[in-house]
Amino acid sequence: MASVRGLTSRCLLIHGRLLVKKLTSRPNNRRPSQRGEHFDVPEPGVEYGVLDKLVGYAIRRAQIRIYQDFLDALGHLAITPPRFSAMTIIQCNSAMKLTELASAMGIARSGAVEVVNSLEKLGYVTRTDSATDRRAFALALTENGKQAMHEITAAIEDHDARISARLTKDEQFELRRLLDLLG
Repeated sequence: MASVRGLTSRCLLIHGRLLVKKLTSRPNNRRPSQRGEHFDVPEPGVEYGVLDKLVGYAIRRAQIRIYQDFLDALGHLAITPPRFSAMTIIQCNSAMKLTELASAMGIARSGAVEVVNSLEKLGYVTRTDSATDRRAFALALTENGKQAMHEITAAIEDHDARISARLTKDEQFELRRLLDLLG
């Protein structure tokens, strides 16, 4: 891995020539934490009114902090939560079709196409002809994708332990149970 003008990239040696394959086109300073900004709610001196009573607002505040930590932990691998979800589902369900992936992730087919396209560019996922449907492709992790999943999963497990460290194991279980009721 290398950083070239703020872009994360992978160097490849092909036929004796060094090529740089860009993993992501997003500049490394797009996230607030990378710009030196810090998300701290509640902000001292700000009245939040009814927002303090809303379950959805509390979930969103937590989600912002969790997402920031996720990106900080995995940004160097160009992995986002949807990309990790897709890789995990593809890994656990061989020859899954794109429409099945979209349904499993709870997103539109166009969103799944975008996720799979990005994973193909990273060299983690491949499309092959489906054995059951000539009109569709079967999705599979590449060897690079399988190898990357070890590092990615370990980083995500560390991230999950970090964000849930203030909760007991019973509280973590109860939180997952309550969130399952909502979603």
